[in-house]
Amino acid sequence: MAGDRAIGRPPALFPLFAGLETLPGVGPKVAEAFAQMGVTRPRDLILTLPHSGIRRRPIARLSDAHPPEMVTLTVTVERHSPPSGKGRPWRVLCCDGASDLQLVFFHARKDWIDAQLPVGARRVISGKIELFDGIAQMVHPDHIGTETAPPLPEFEPVYPLSGRLTQGVVQKAARAAMMRLPEVAEWIDPGVMQREGWPGWSEAIARAHAPRGMQDLSPTDPARARLAYDELFAHQMTLALLRRDRRRQSGIATRGDAGLRDRVLAGLPWPPTGAQTRAVAEIAEDMAAPRRMNRLLQGDVGAGKTLVAFLALLVAVEAGGQGVLMAPTEILARQHFRALQPLAALAGIRLEALTGRDKGDARANILTDLAEGRIDILVGTHAVIQKAVNFHDLRLAIIDEQHRFGVNQRMELGTKGAHLPPDMLVMTATPIPRSLALAQFGDMDLSVLDEKPPGRQPIRTTVMSDQRMSEVIDGLARALDGGARAYWVCPLVEESEAVDLIAAEERFKALRARFGARVRMVHGQMSAEERDAAMAAFVSGEAALLVATTVIEVGVDVPEATIMVIERAESFGLAQLHQLRGRVGRGSGASSCLLLYQEPLSETGRRRLGILRETEDGFRIAQEDLEMRGAGDVIGTAQSGLPRFRIADLERQAGLMALARKDAQAFLERDAAMETERGRAIRTLLWLMEQDRAIRLISAG
Repeated sequence: MAGDRAIGRPPALFPLFAGLETLPGVGPKVAEAFAQMGVTRPRDLILTLPHSGIRRRPIARLSDAHPPEMVTLTVTVERHSPPSGKGRPWRVLCCDGASDLQLVFFHARKDWIDAQLPVGARRVISGKIELFDGIAQMVHPDHIGTETAPPLPEFEPVYPLSGRLTQGVVQKAARAAMMRLPEVAEWIDPGVMQREGWPGWSEAIARAHAPRGMQDLSPTDPARARLAYDELFAHQMTLALLRRDRRRQSGIATRGDAGLRDRVLAGLPWPPTGAQTRAVAEIAEDMAAPRRMNRLLQGDVGAGKTLVAFLALLVAVEAGGQGVLMAPTEILARQHFRALQPLAALAGIRLEALTGRDKGDARANILTDLAEGRIDILVGTHAVIQKAVNFHDLRLAIIDEQHRFGVNQRMELGTKGAHLPPDMLVMTATPIPRSLALAQFGDMDLSVLDEKPPGRQPIRTTVMSDQRMSEVIDGLARALDGGARAYWVCPLVEESEAVDLIAAEERFKALRARFGARVRMVHGQMSAEERDAAMAAFVSGEAALLVATTVIEVGVDVPEATIMVIERAESFGLAQLHQLRGRVGRGSGASSCLLLYQEPLSETGRRRLGILRETEDGFRIAQEDLEMRGAGDVIGTAQSGLPRFRIADLERQAGLMALARKDAQAFLERDAAMETERGRAIRTLLWLMEQDRAIRLISAG
């Protein structure tokens, strides 16, 4: 970035970044109330748009009103009737020349009322007119003004409020903030502007704050769509710059000869899907490049991510290096280890597991062999990133179920390379709608597994009221007597694991009373040893029914299990139900999933369970989930890493996000230094949207 422009915010934007108290009518108390909404500067206020509006019909005479409705009219003040006792209102009688109107005020101050409505004065009033005992009245008019004041809009914008804010205060402050809009060059591609029919930035702000009707409040309104695009484009520019920066980071060129991979593929019962083959090729190509790989592997339940991960790890081993796979829980790490052992045997390589449970000599031996290069692939929990763990030559680090790890843990794993950071592959079994994937993982390259391997059985899904519980248990008894194995998932009672546990233990006791020692239980409060023992009994077939809380949601793989019962299914999210259902249908037997709900079932609950009955497509389910619950809930707001947009709506403007990503990438390819006129305008946008990371990346060149 040239000269001083690299250092600071453009002076044209200074007025928008001043304190909010520099606006008329905003004192310390009002500023405090605004701060509760995250509004601390004029810039925040211009990006806080009205969320609804009130239509005020201007009428010439009271007889034109259709109570109850919002009207604006001119009246003459006739007389005041102060309160006749404590808690009684102050009434002001007004007349339009033919009919009377009573204005009613509770807790009114005499000096204020006398000043606002002096007897004999003509006043323009606006508010909700109602009939009370046949008399027209208006309680606390919204507006009282003189005939010379600017006319009230027929459609008045309504802003979000907090604390002691009123619409009048916010409207006045927003108008003042808009007086500070600077002249800025256009940062959106002219072709996009023309095709979408979008106004310029200042005009879009002015129009969005002065809607003329409900249609102007829609996300598809050109002014609003343009302002949403500004936010999405600034975000995608940041991710594109971040990606470019990552790609410049030196990595190790890891090129395998495919020998080990061919050995494994030759030993599989059926060939990999096209999606698996494509994903492995994309990963191998990234690993062979001298820059560091940063890729997300997204796959639906049962799409075969584990095989792709193992083949990727073999690329590292073929090249003489090592690989590590980190999973979020002990159960998952142990299961990955079990699932990969036969594949490691086919390849003839050494695979080991390391979790918090490994102690003493066993742990010391693993650490020594790892540091001296005698272990090819390590599978473990976050125990693998502890200080004492050193690799001989780590080339590839894979993180499973990314959303359960913090960024710090990911970075910690990145420091385990001998000299340069290893290539990074992040996996998630939660299908994420494309708009969210772009928002959350836009700095990564994306591989998607959207096909199921052959041999996967469709799962028959049934929805039933829990009032038929005895029938369900009788049916389960017949299936277990026939040799089936089943999961029984207990309800999410509330946000407390302790309460969920009580419900699970009661269900366990009831099923144990009916089925005896064939029933086992797993939940999050058990020790790892207890959980492993219960799982081992279920895997071996010694136990036929596993009662569980959602600890089994991700990754648990027992091909012989063919029945899934989910109790109080309406209390789970769609994506979670999809994950749970995906624990069956993994072997050759026909599988079924029974969703039990408690009456009365809400409309949303009915729709959610209906979608699951209709489809097993995780991407379609994720899209429905997004539309029903919103972005934050779909991937867990606390850890989602999703940007907070003031205007853009990820649920309804997914297309704009994809467009913004395409535009950002194309622009950087044309103007890498961002020195053209549009490049300089985009810098202004990045300052306006507080994308400081992007600005630092540009500064670094």
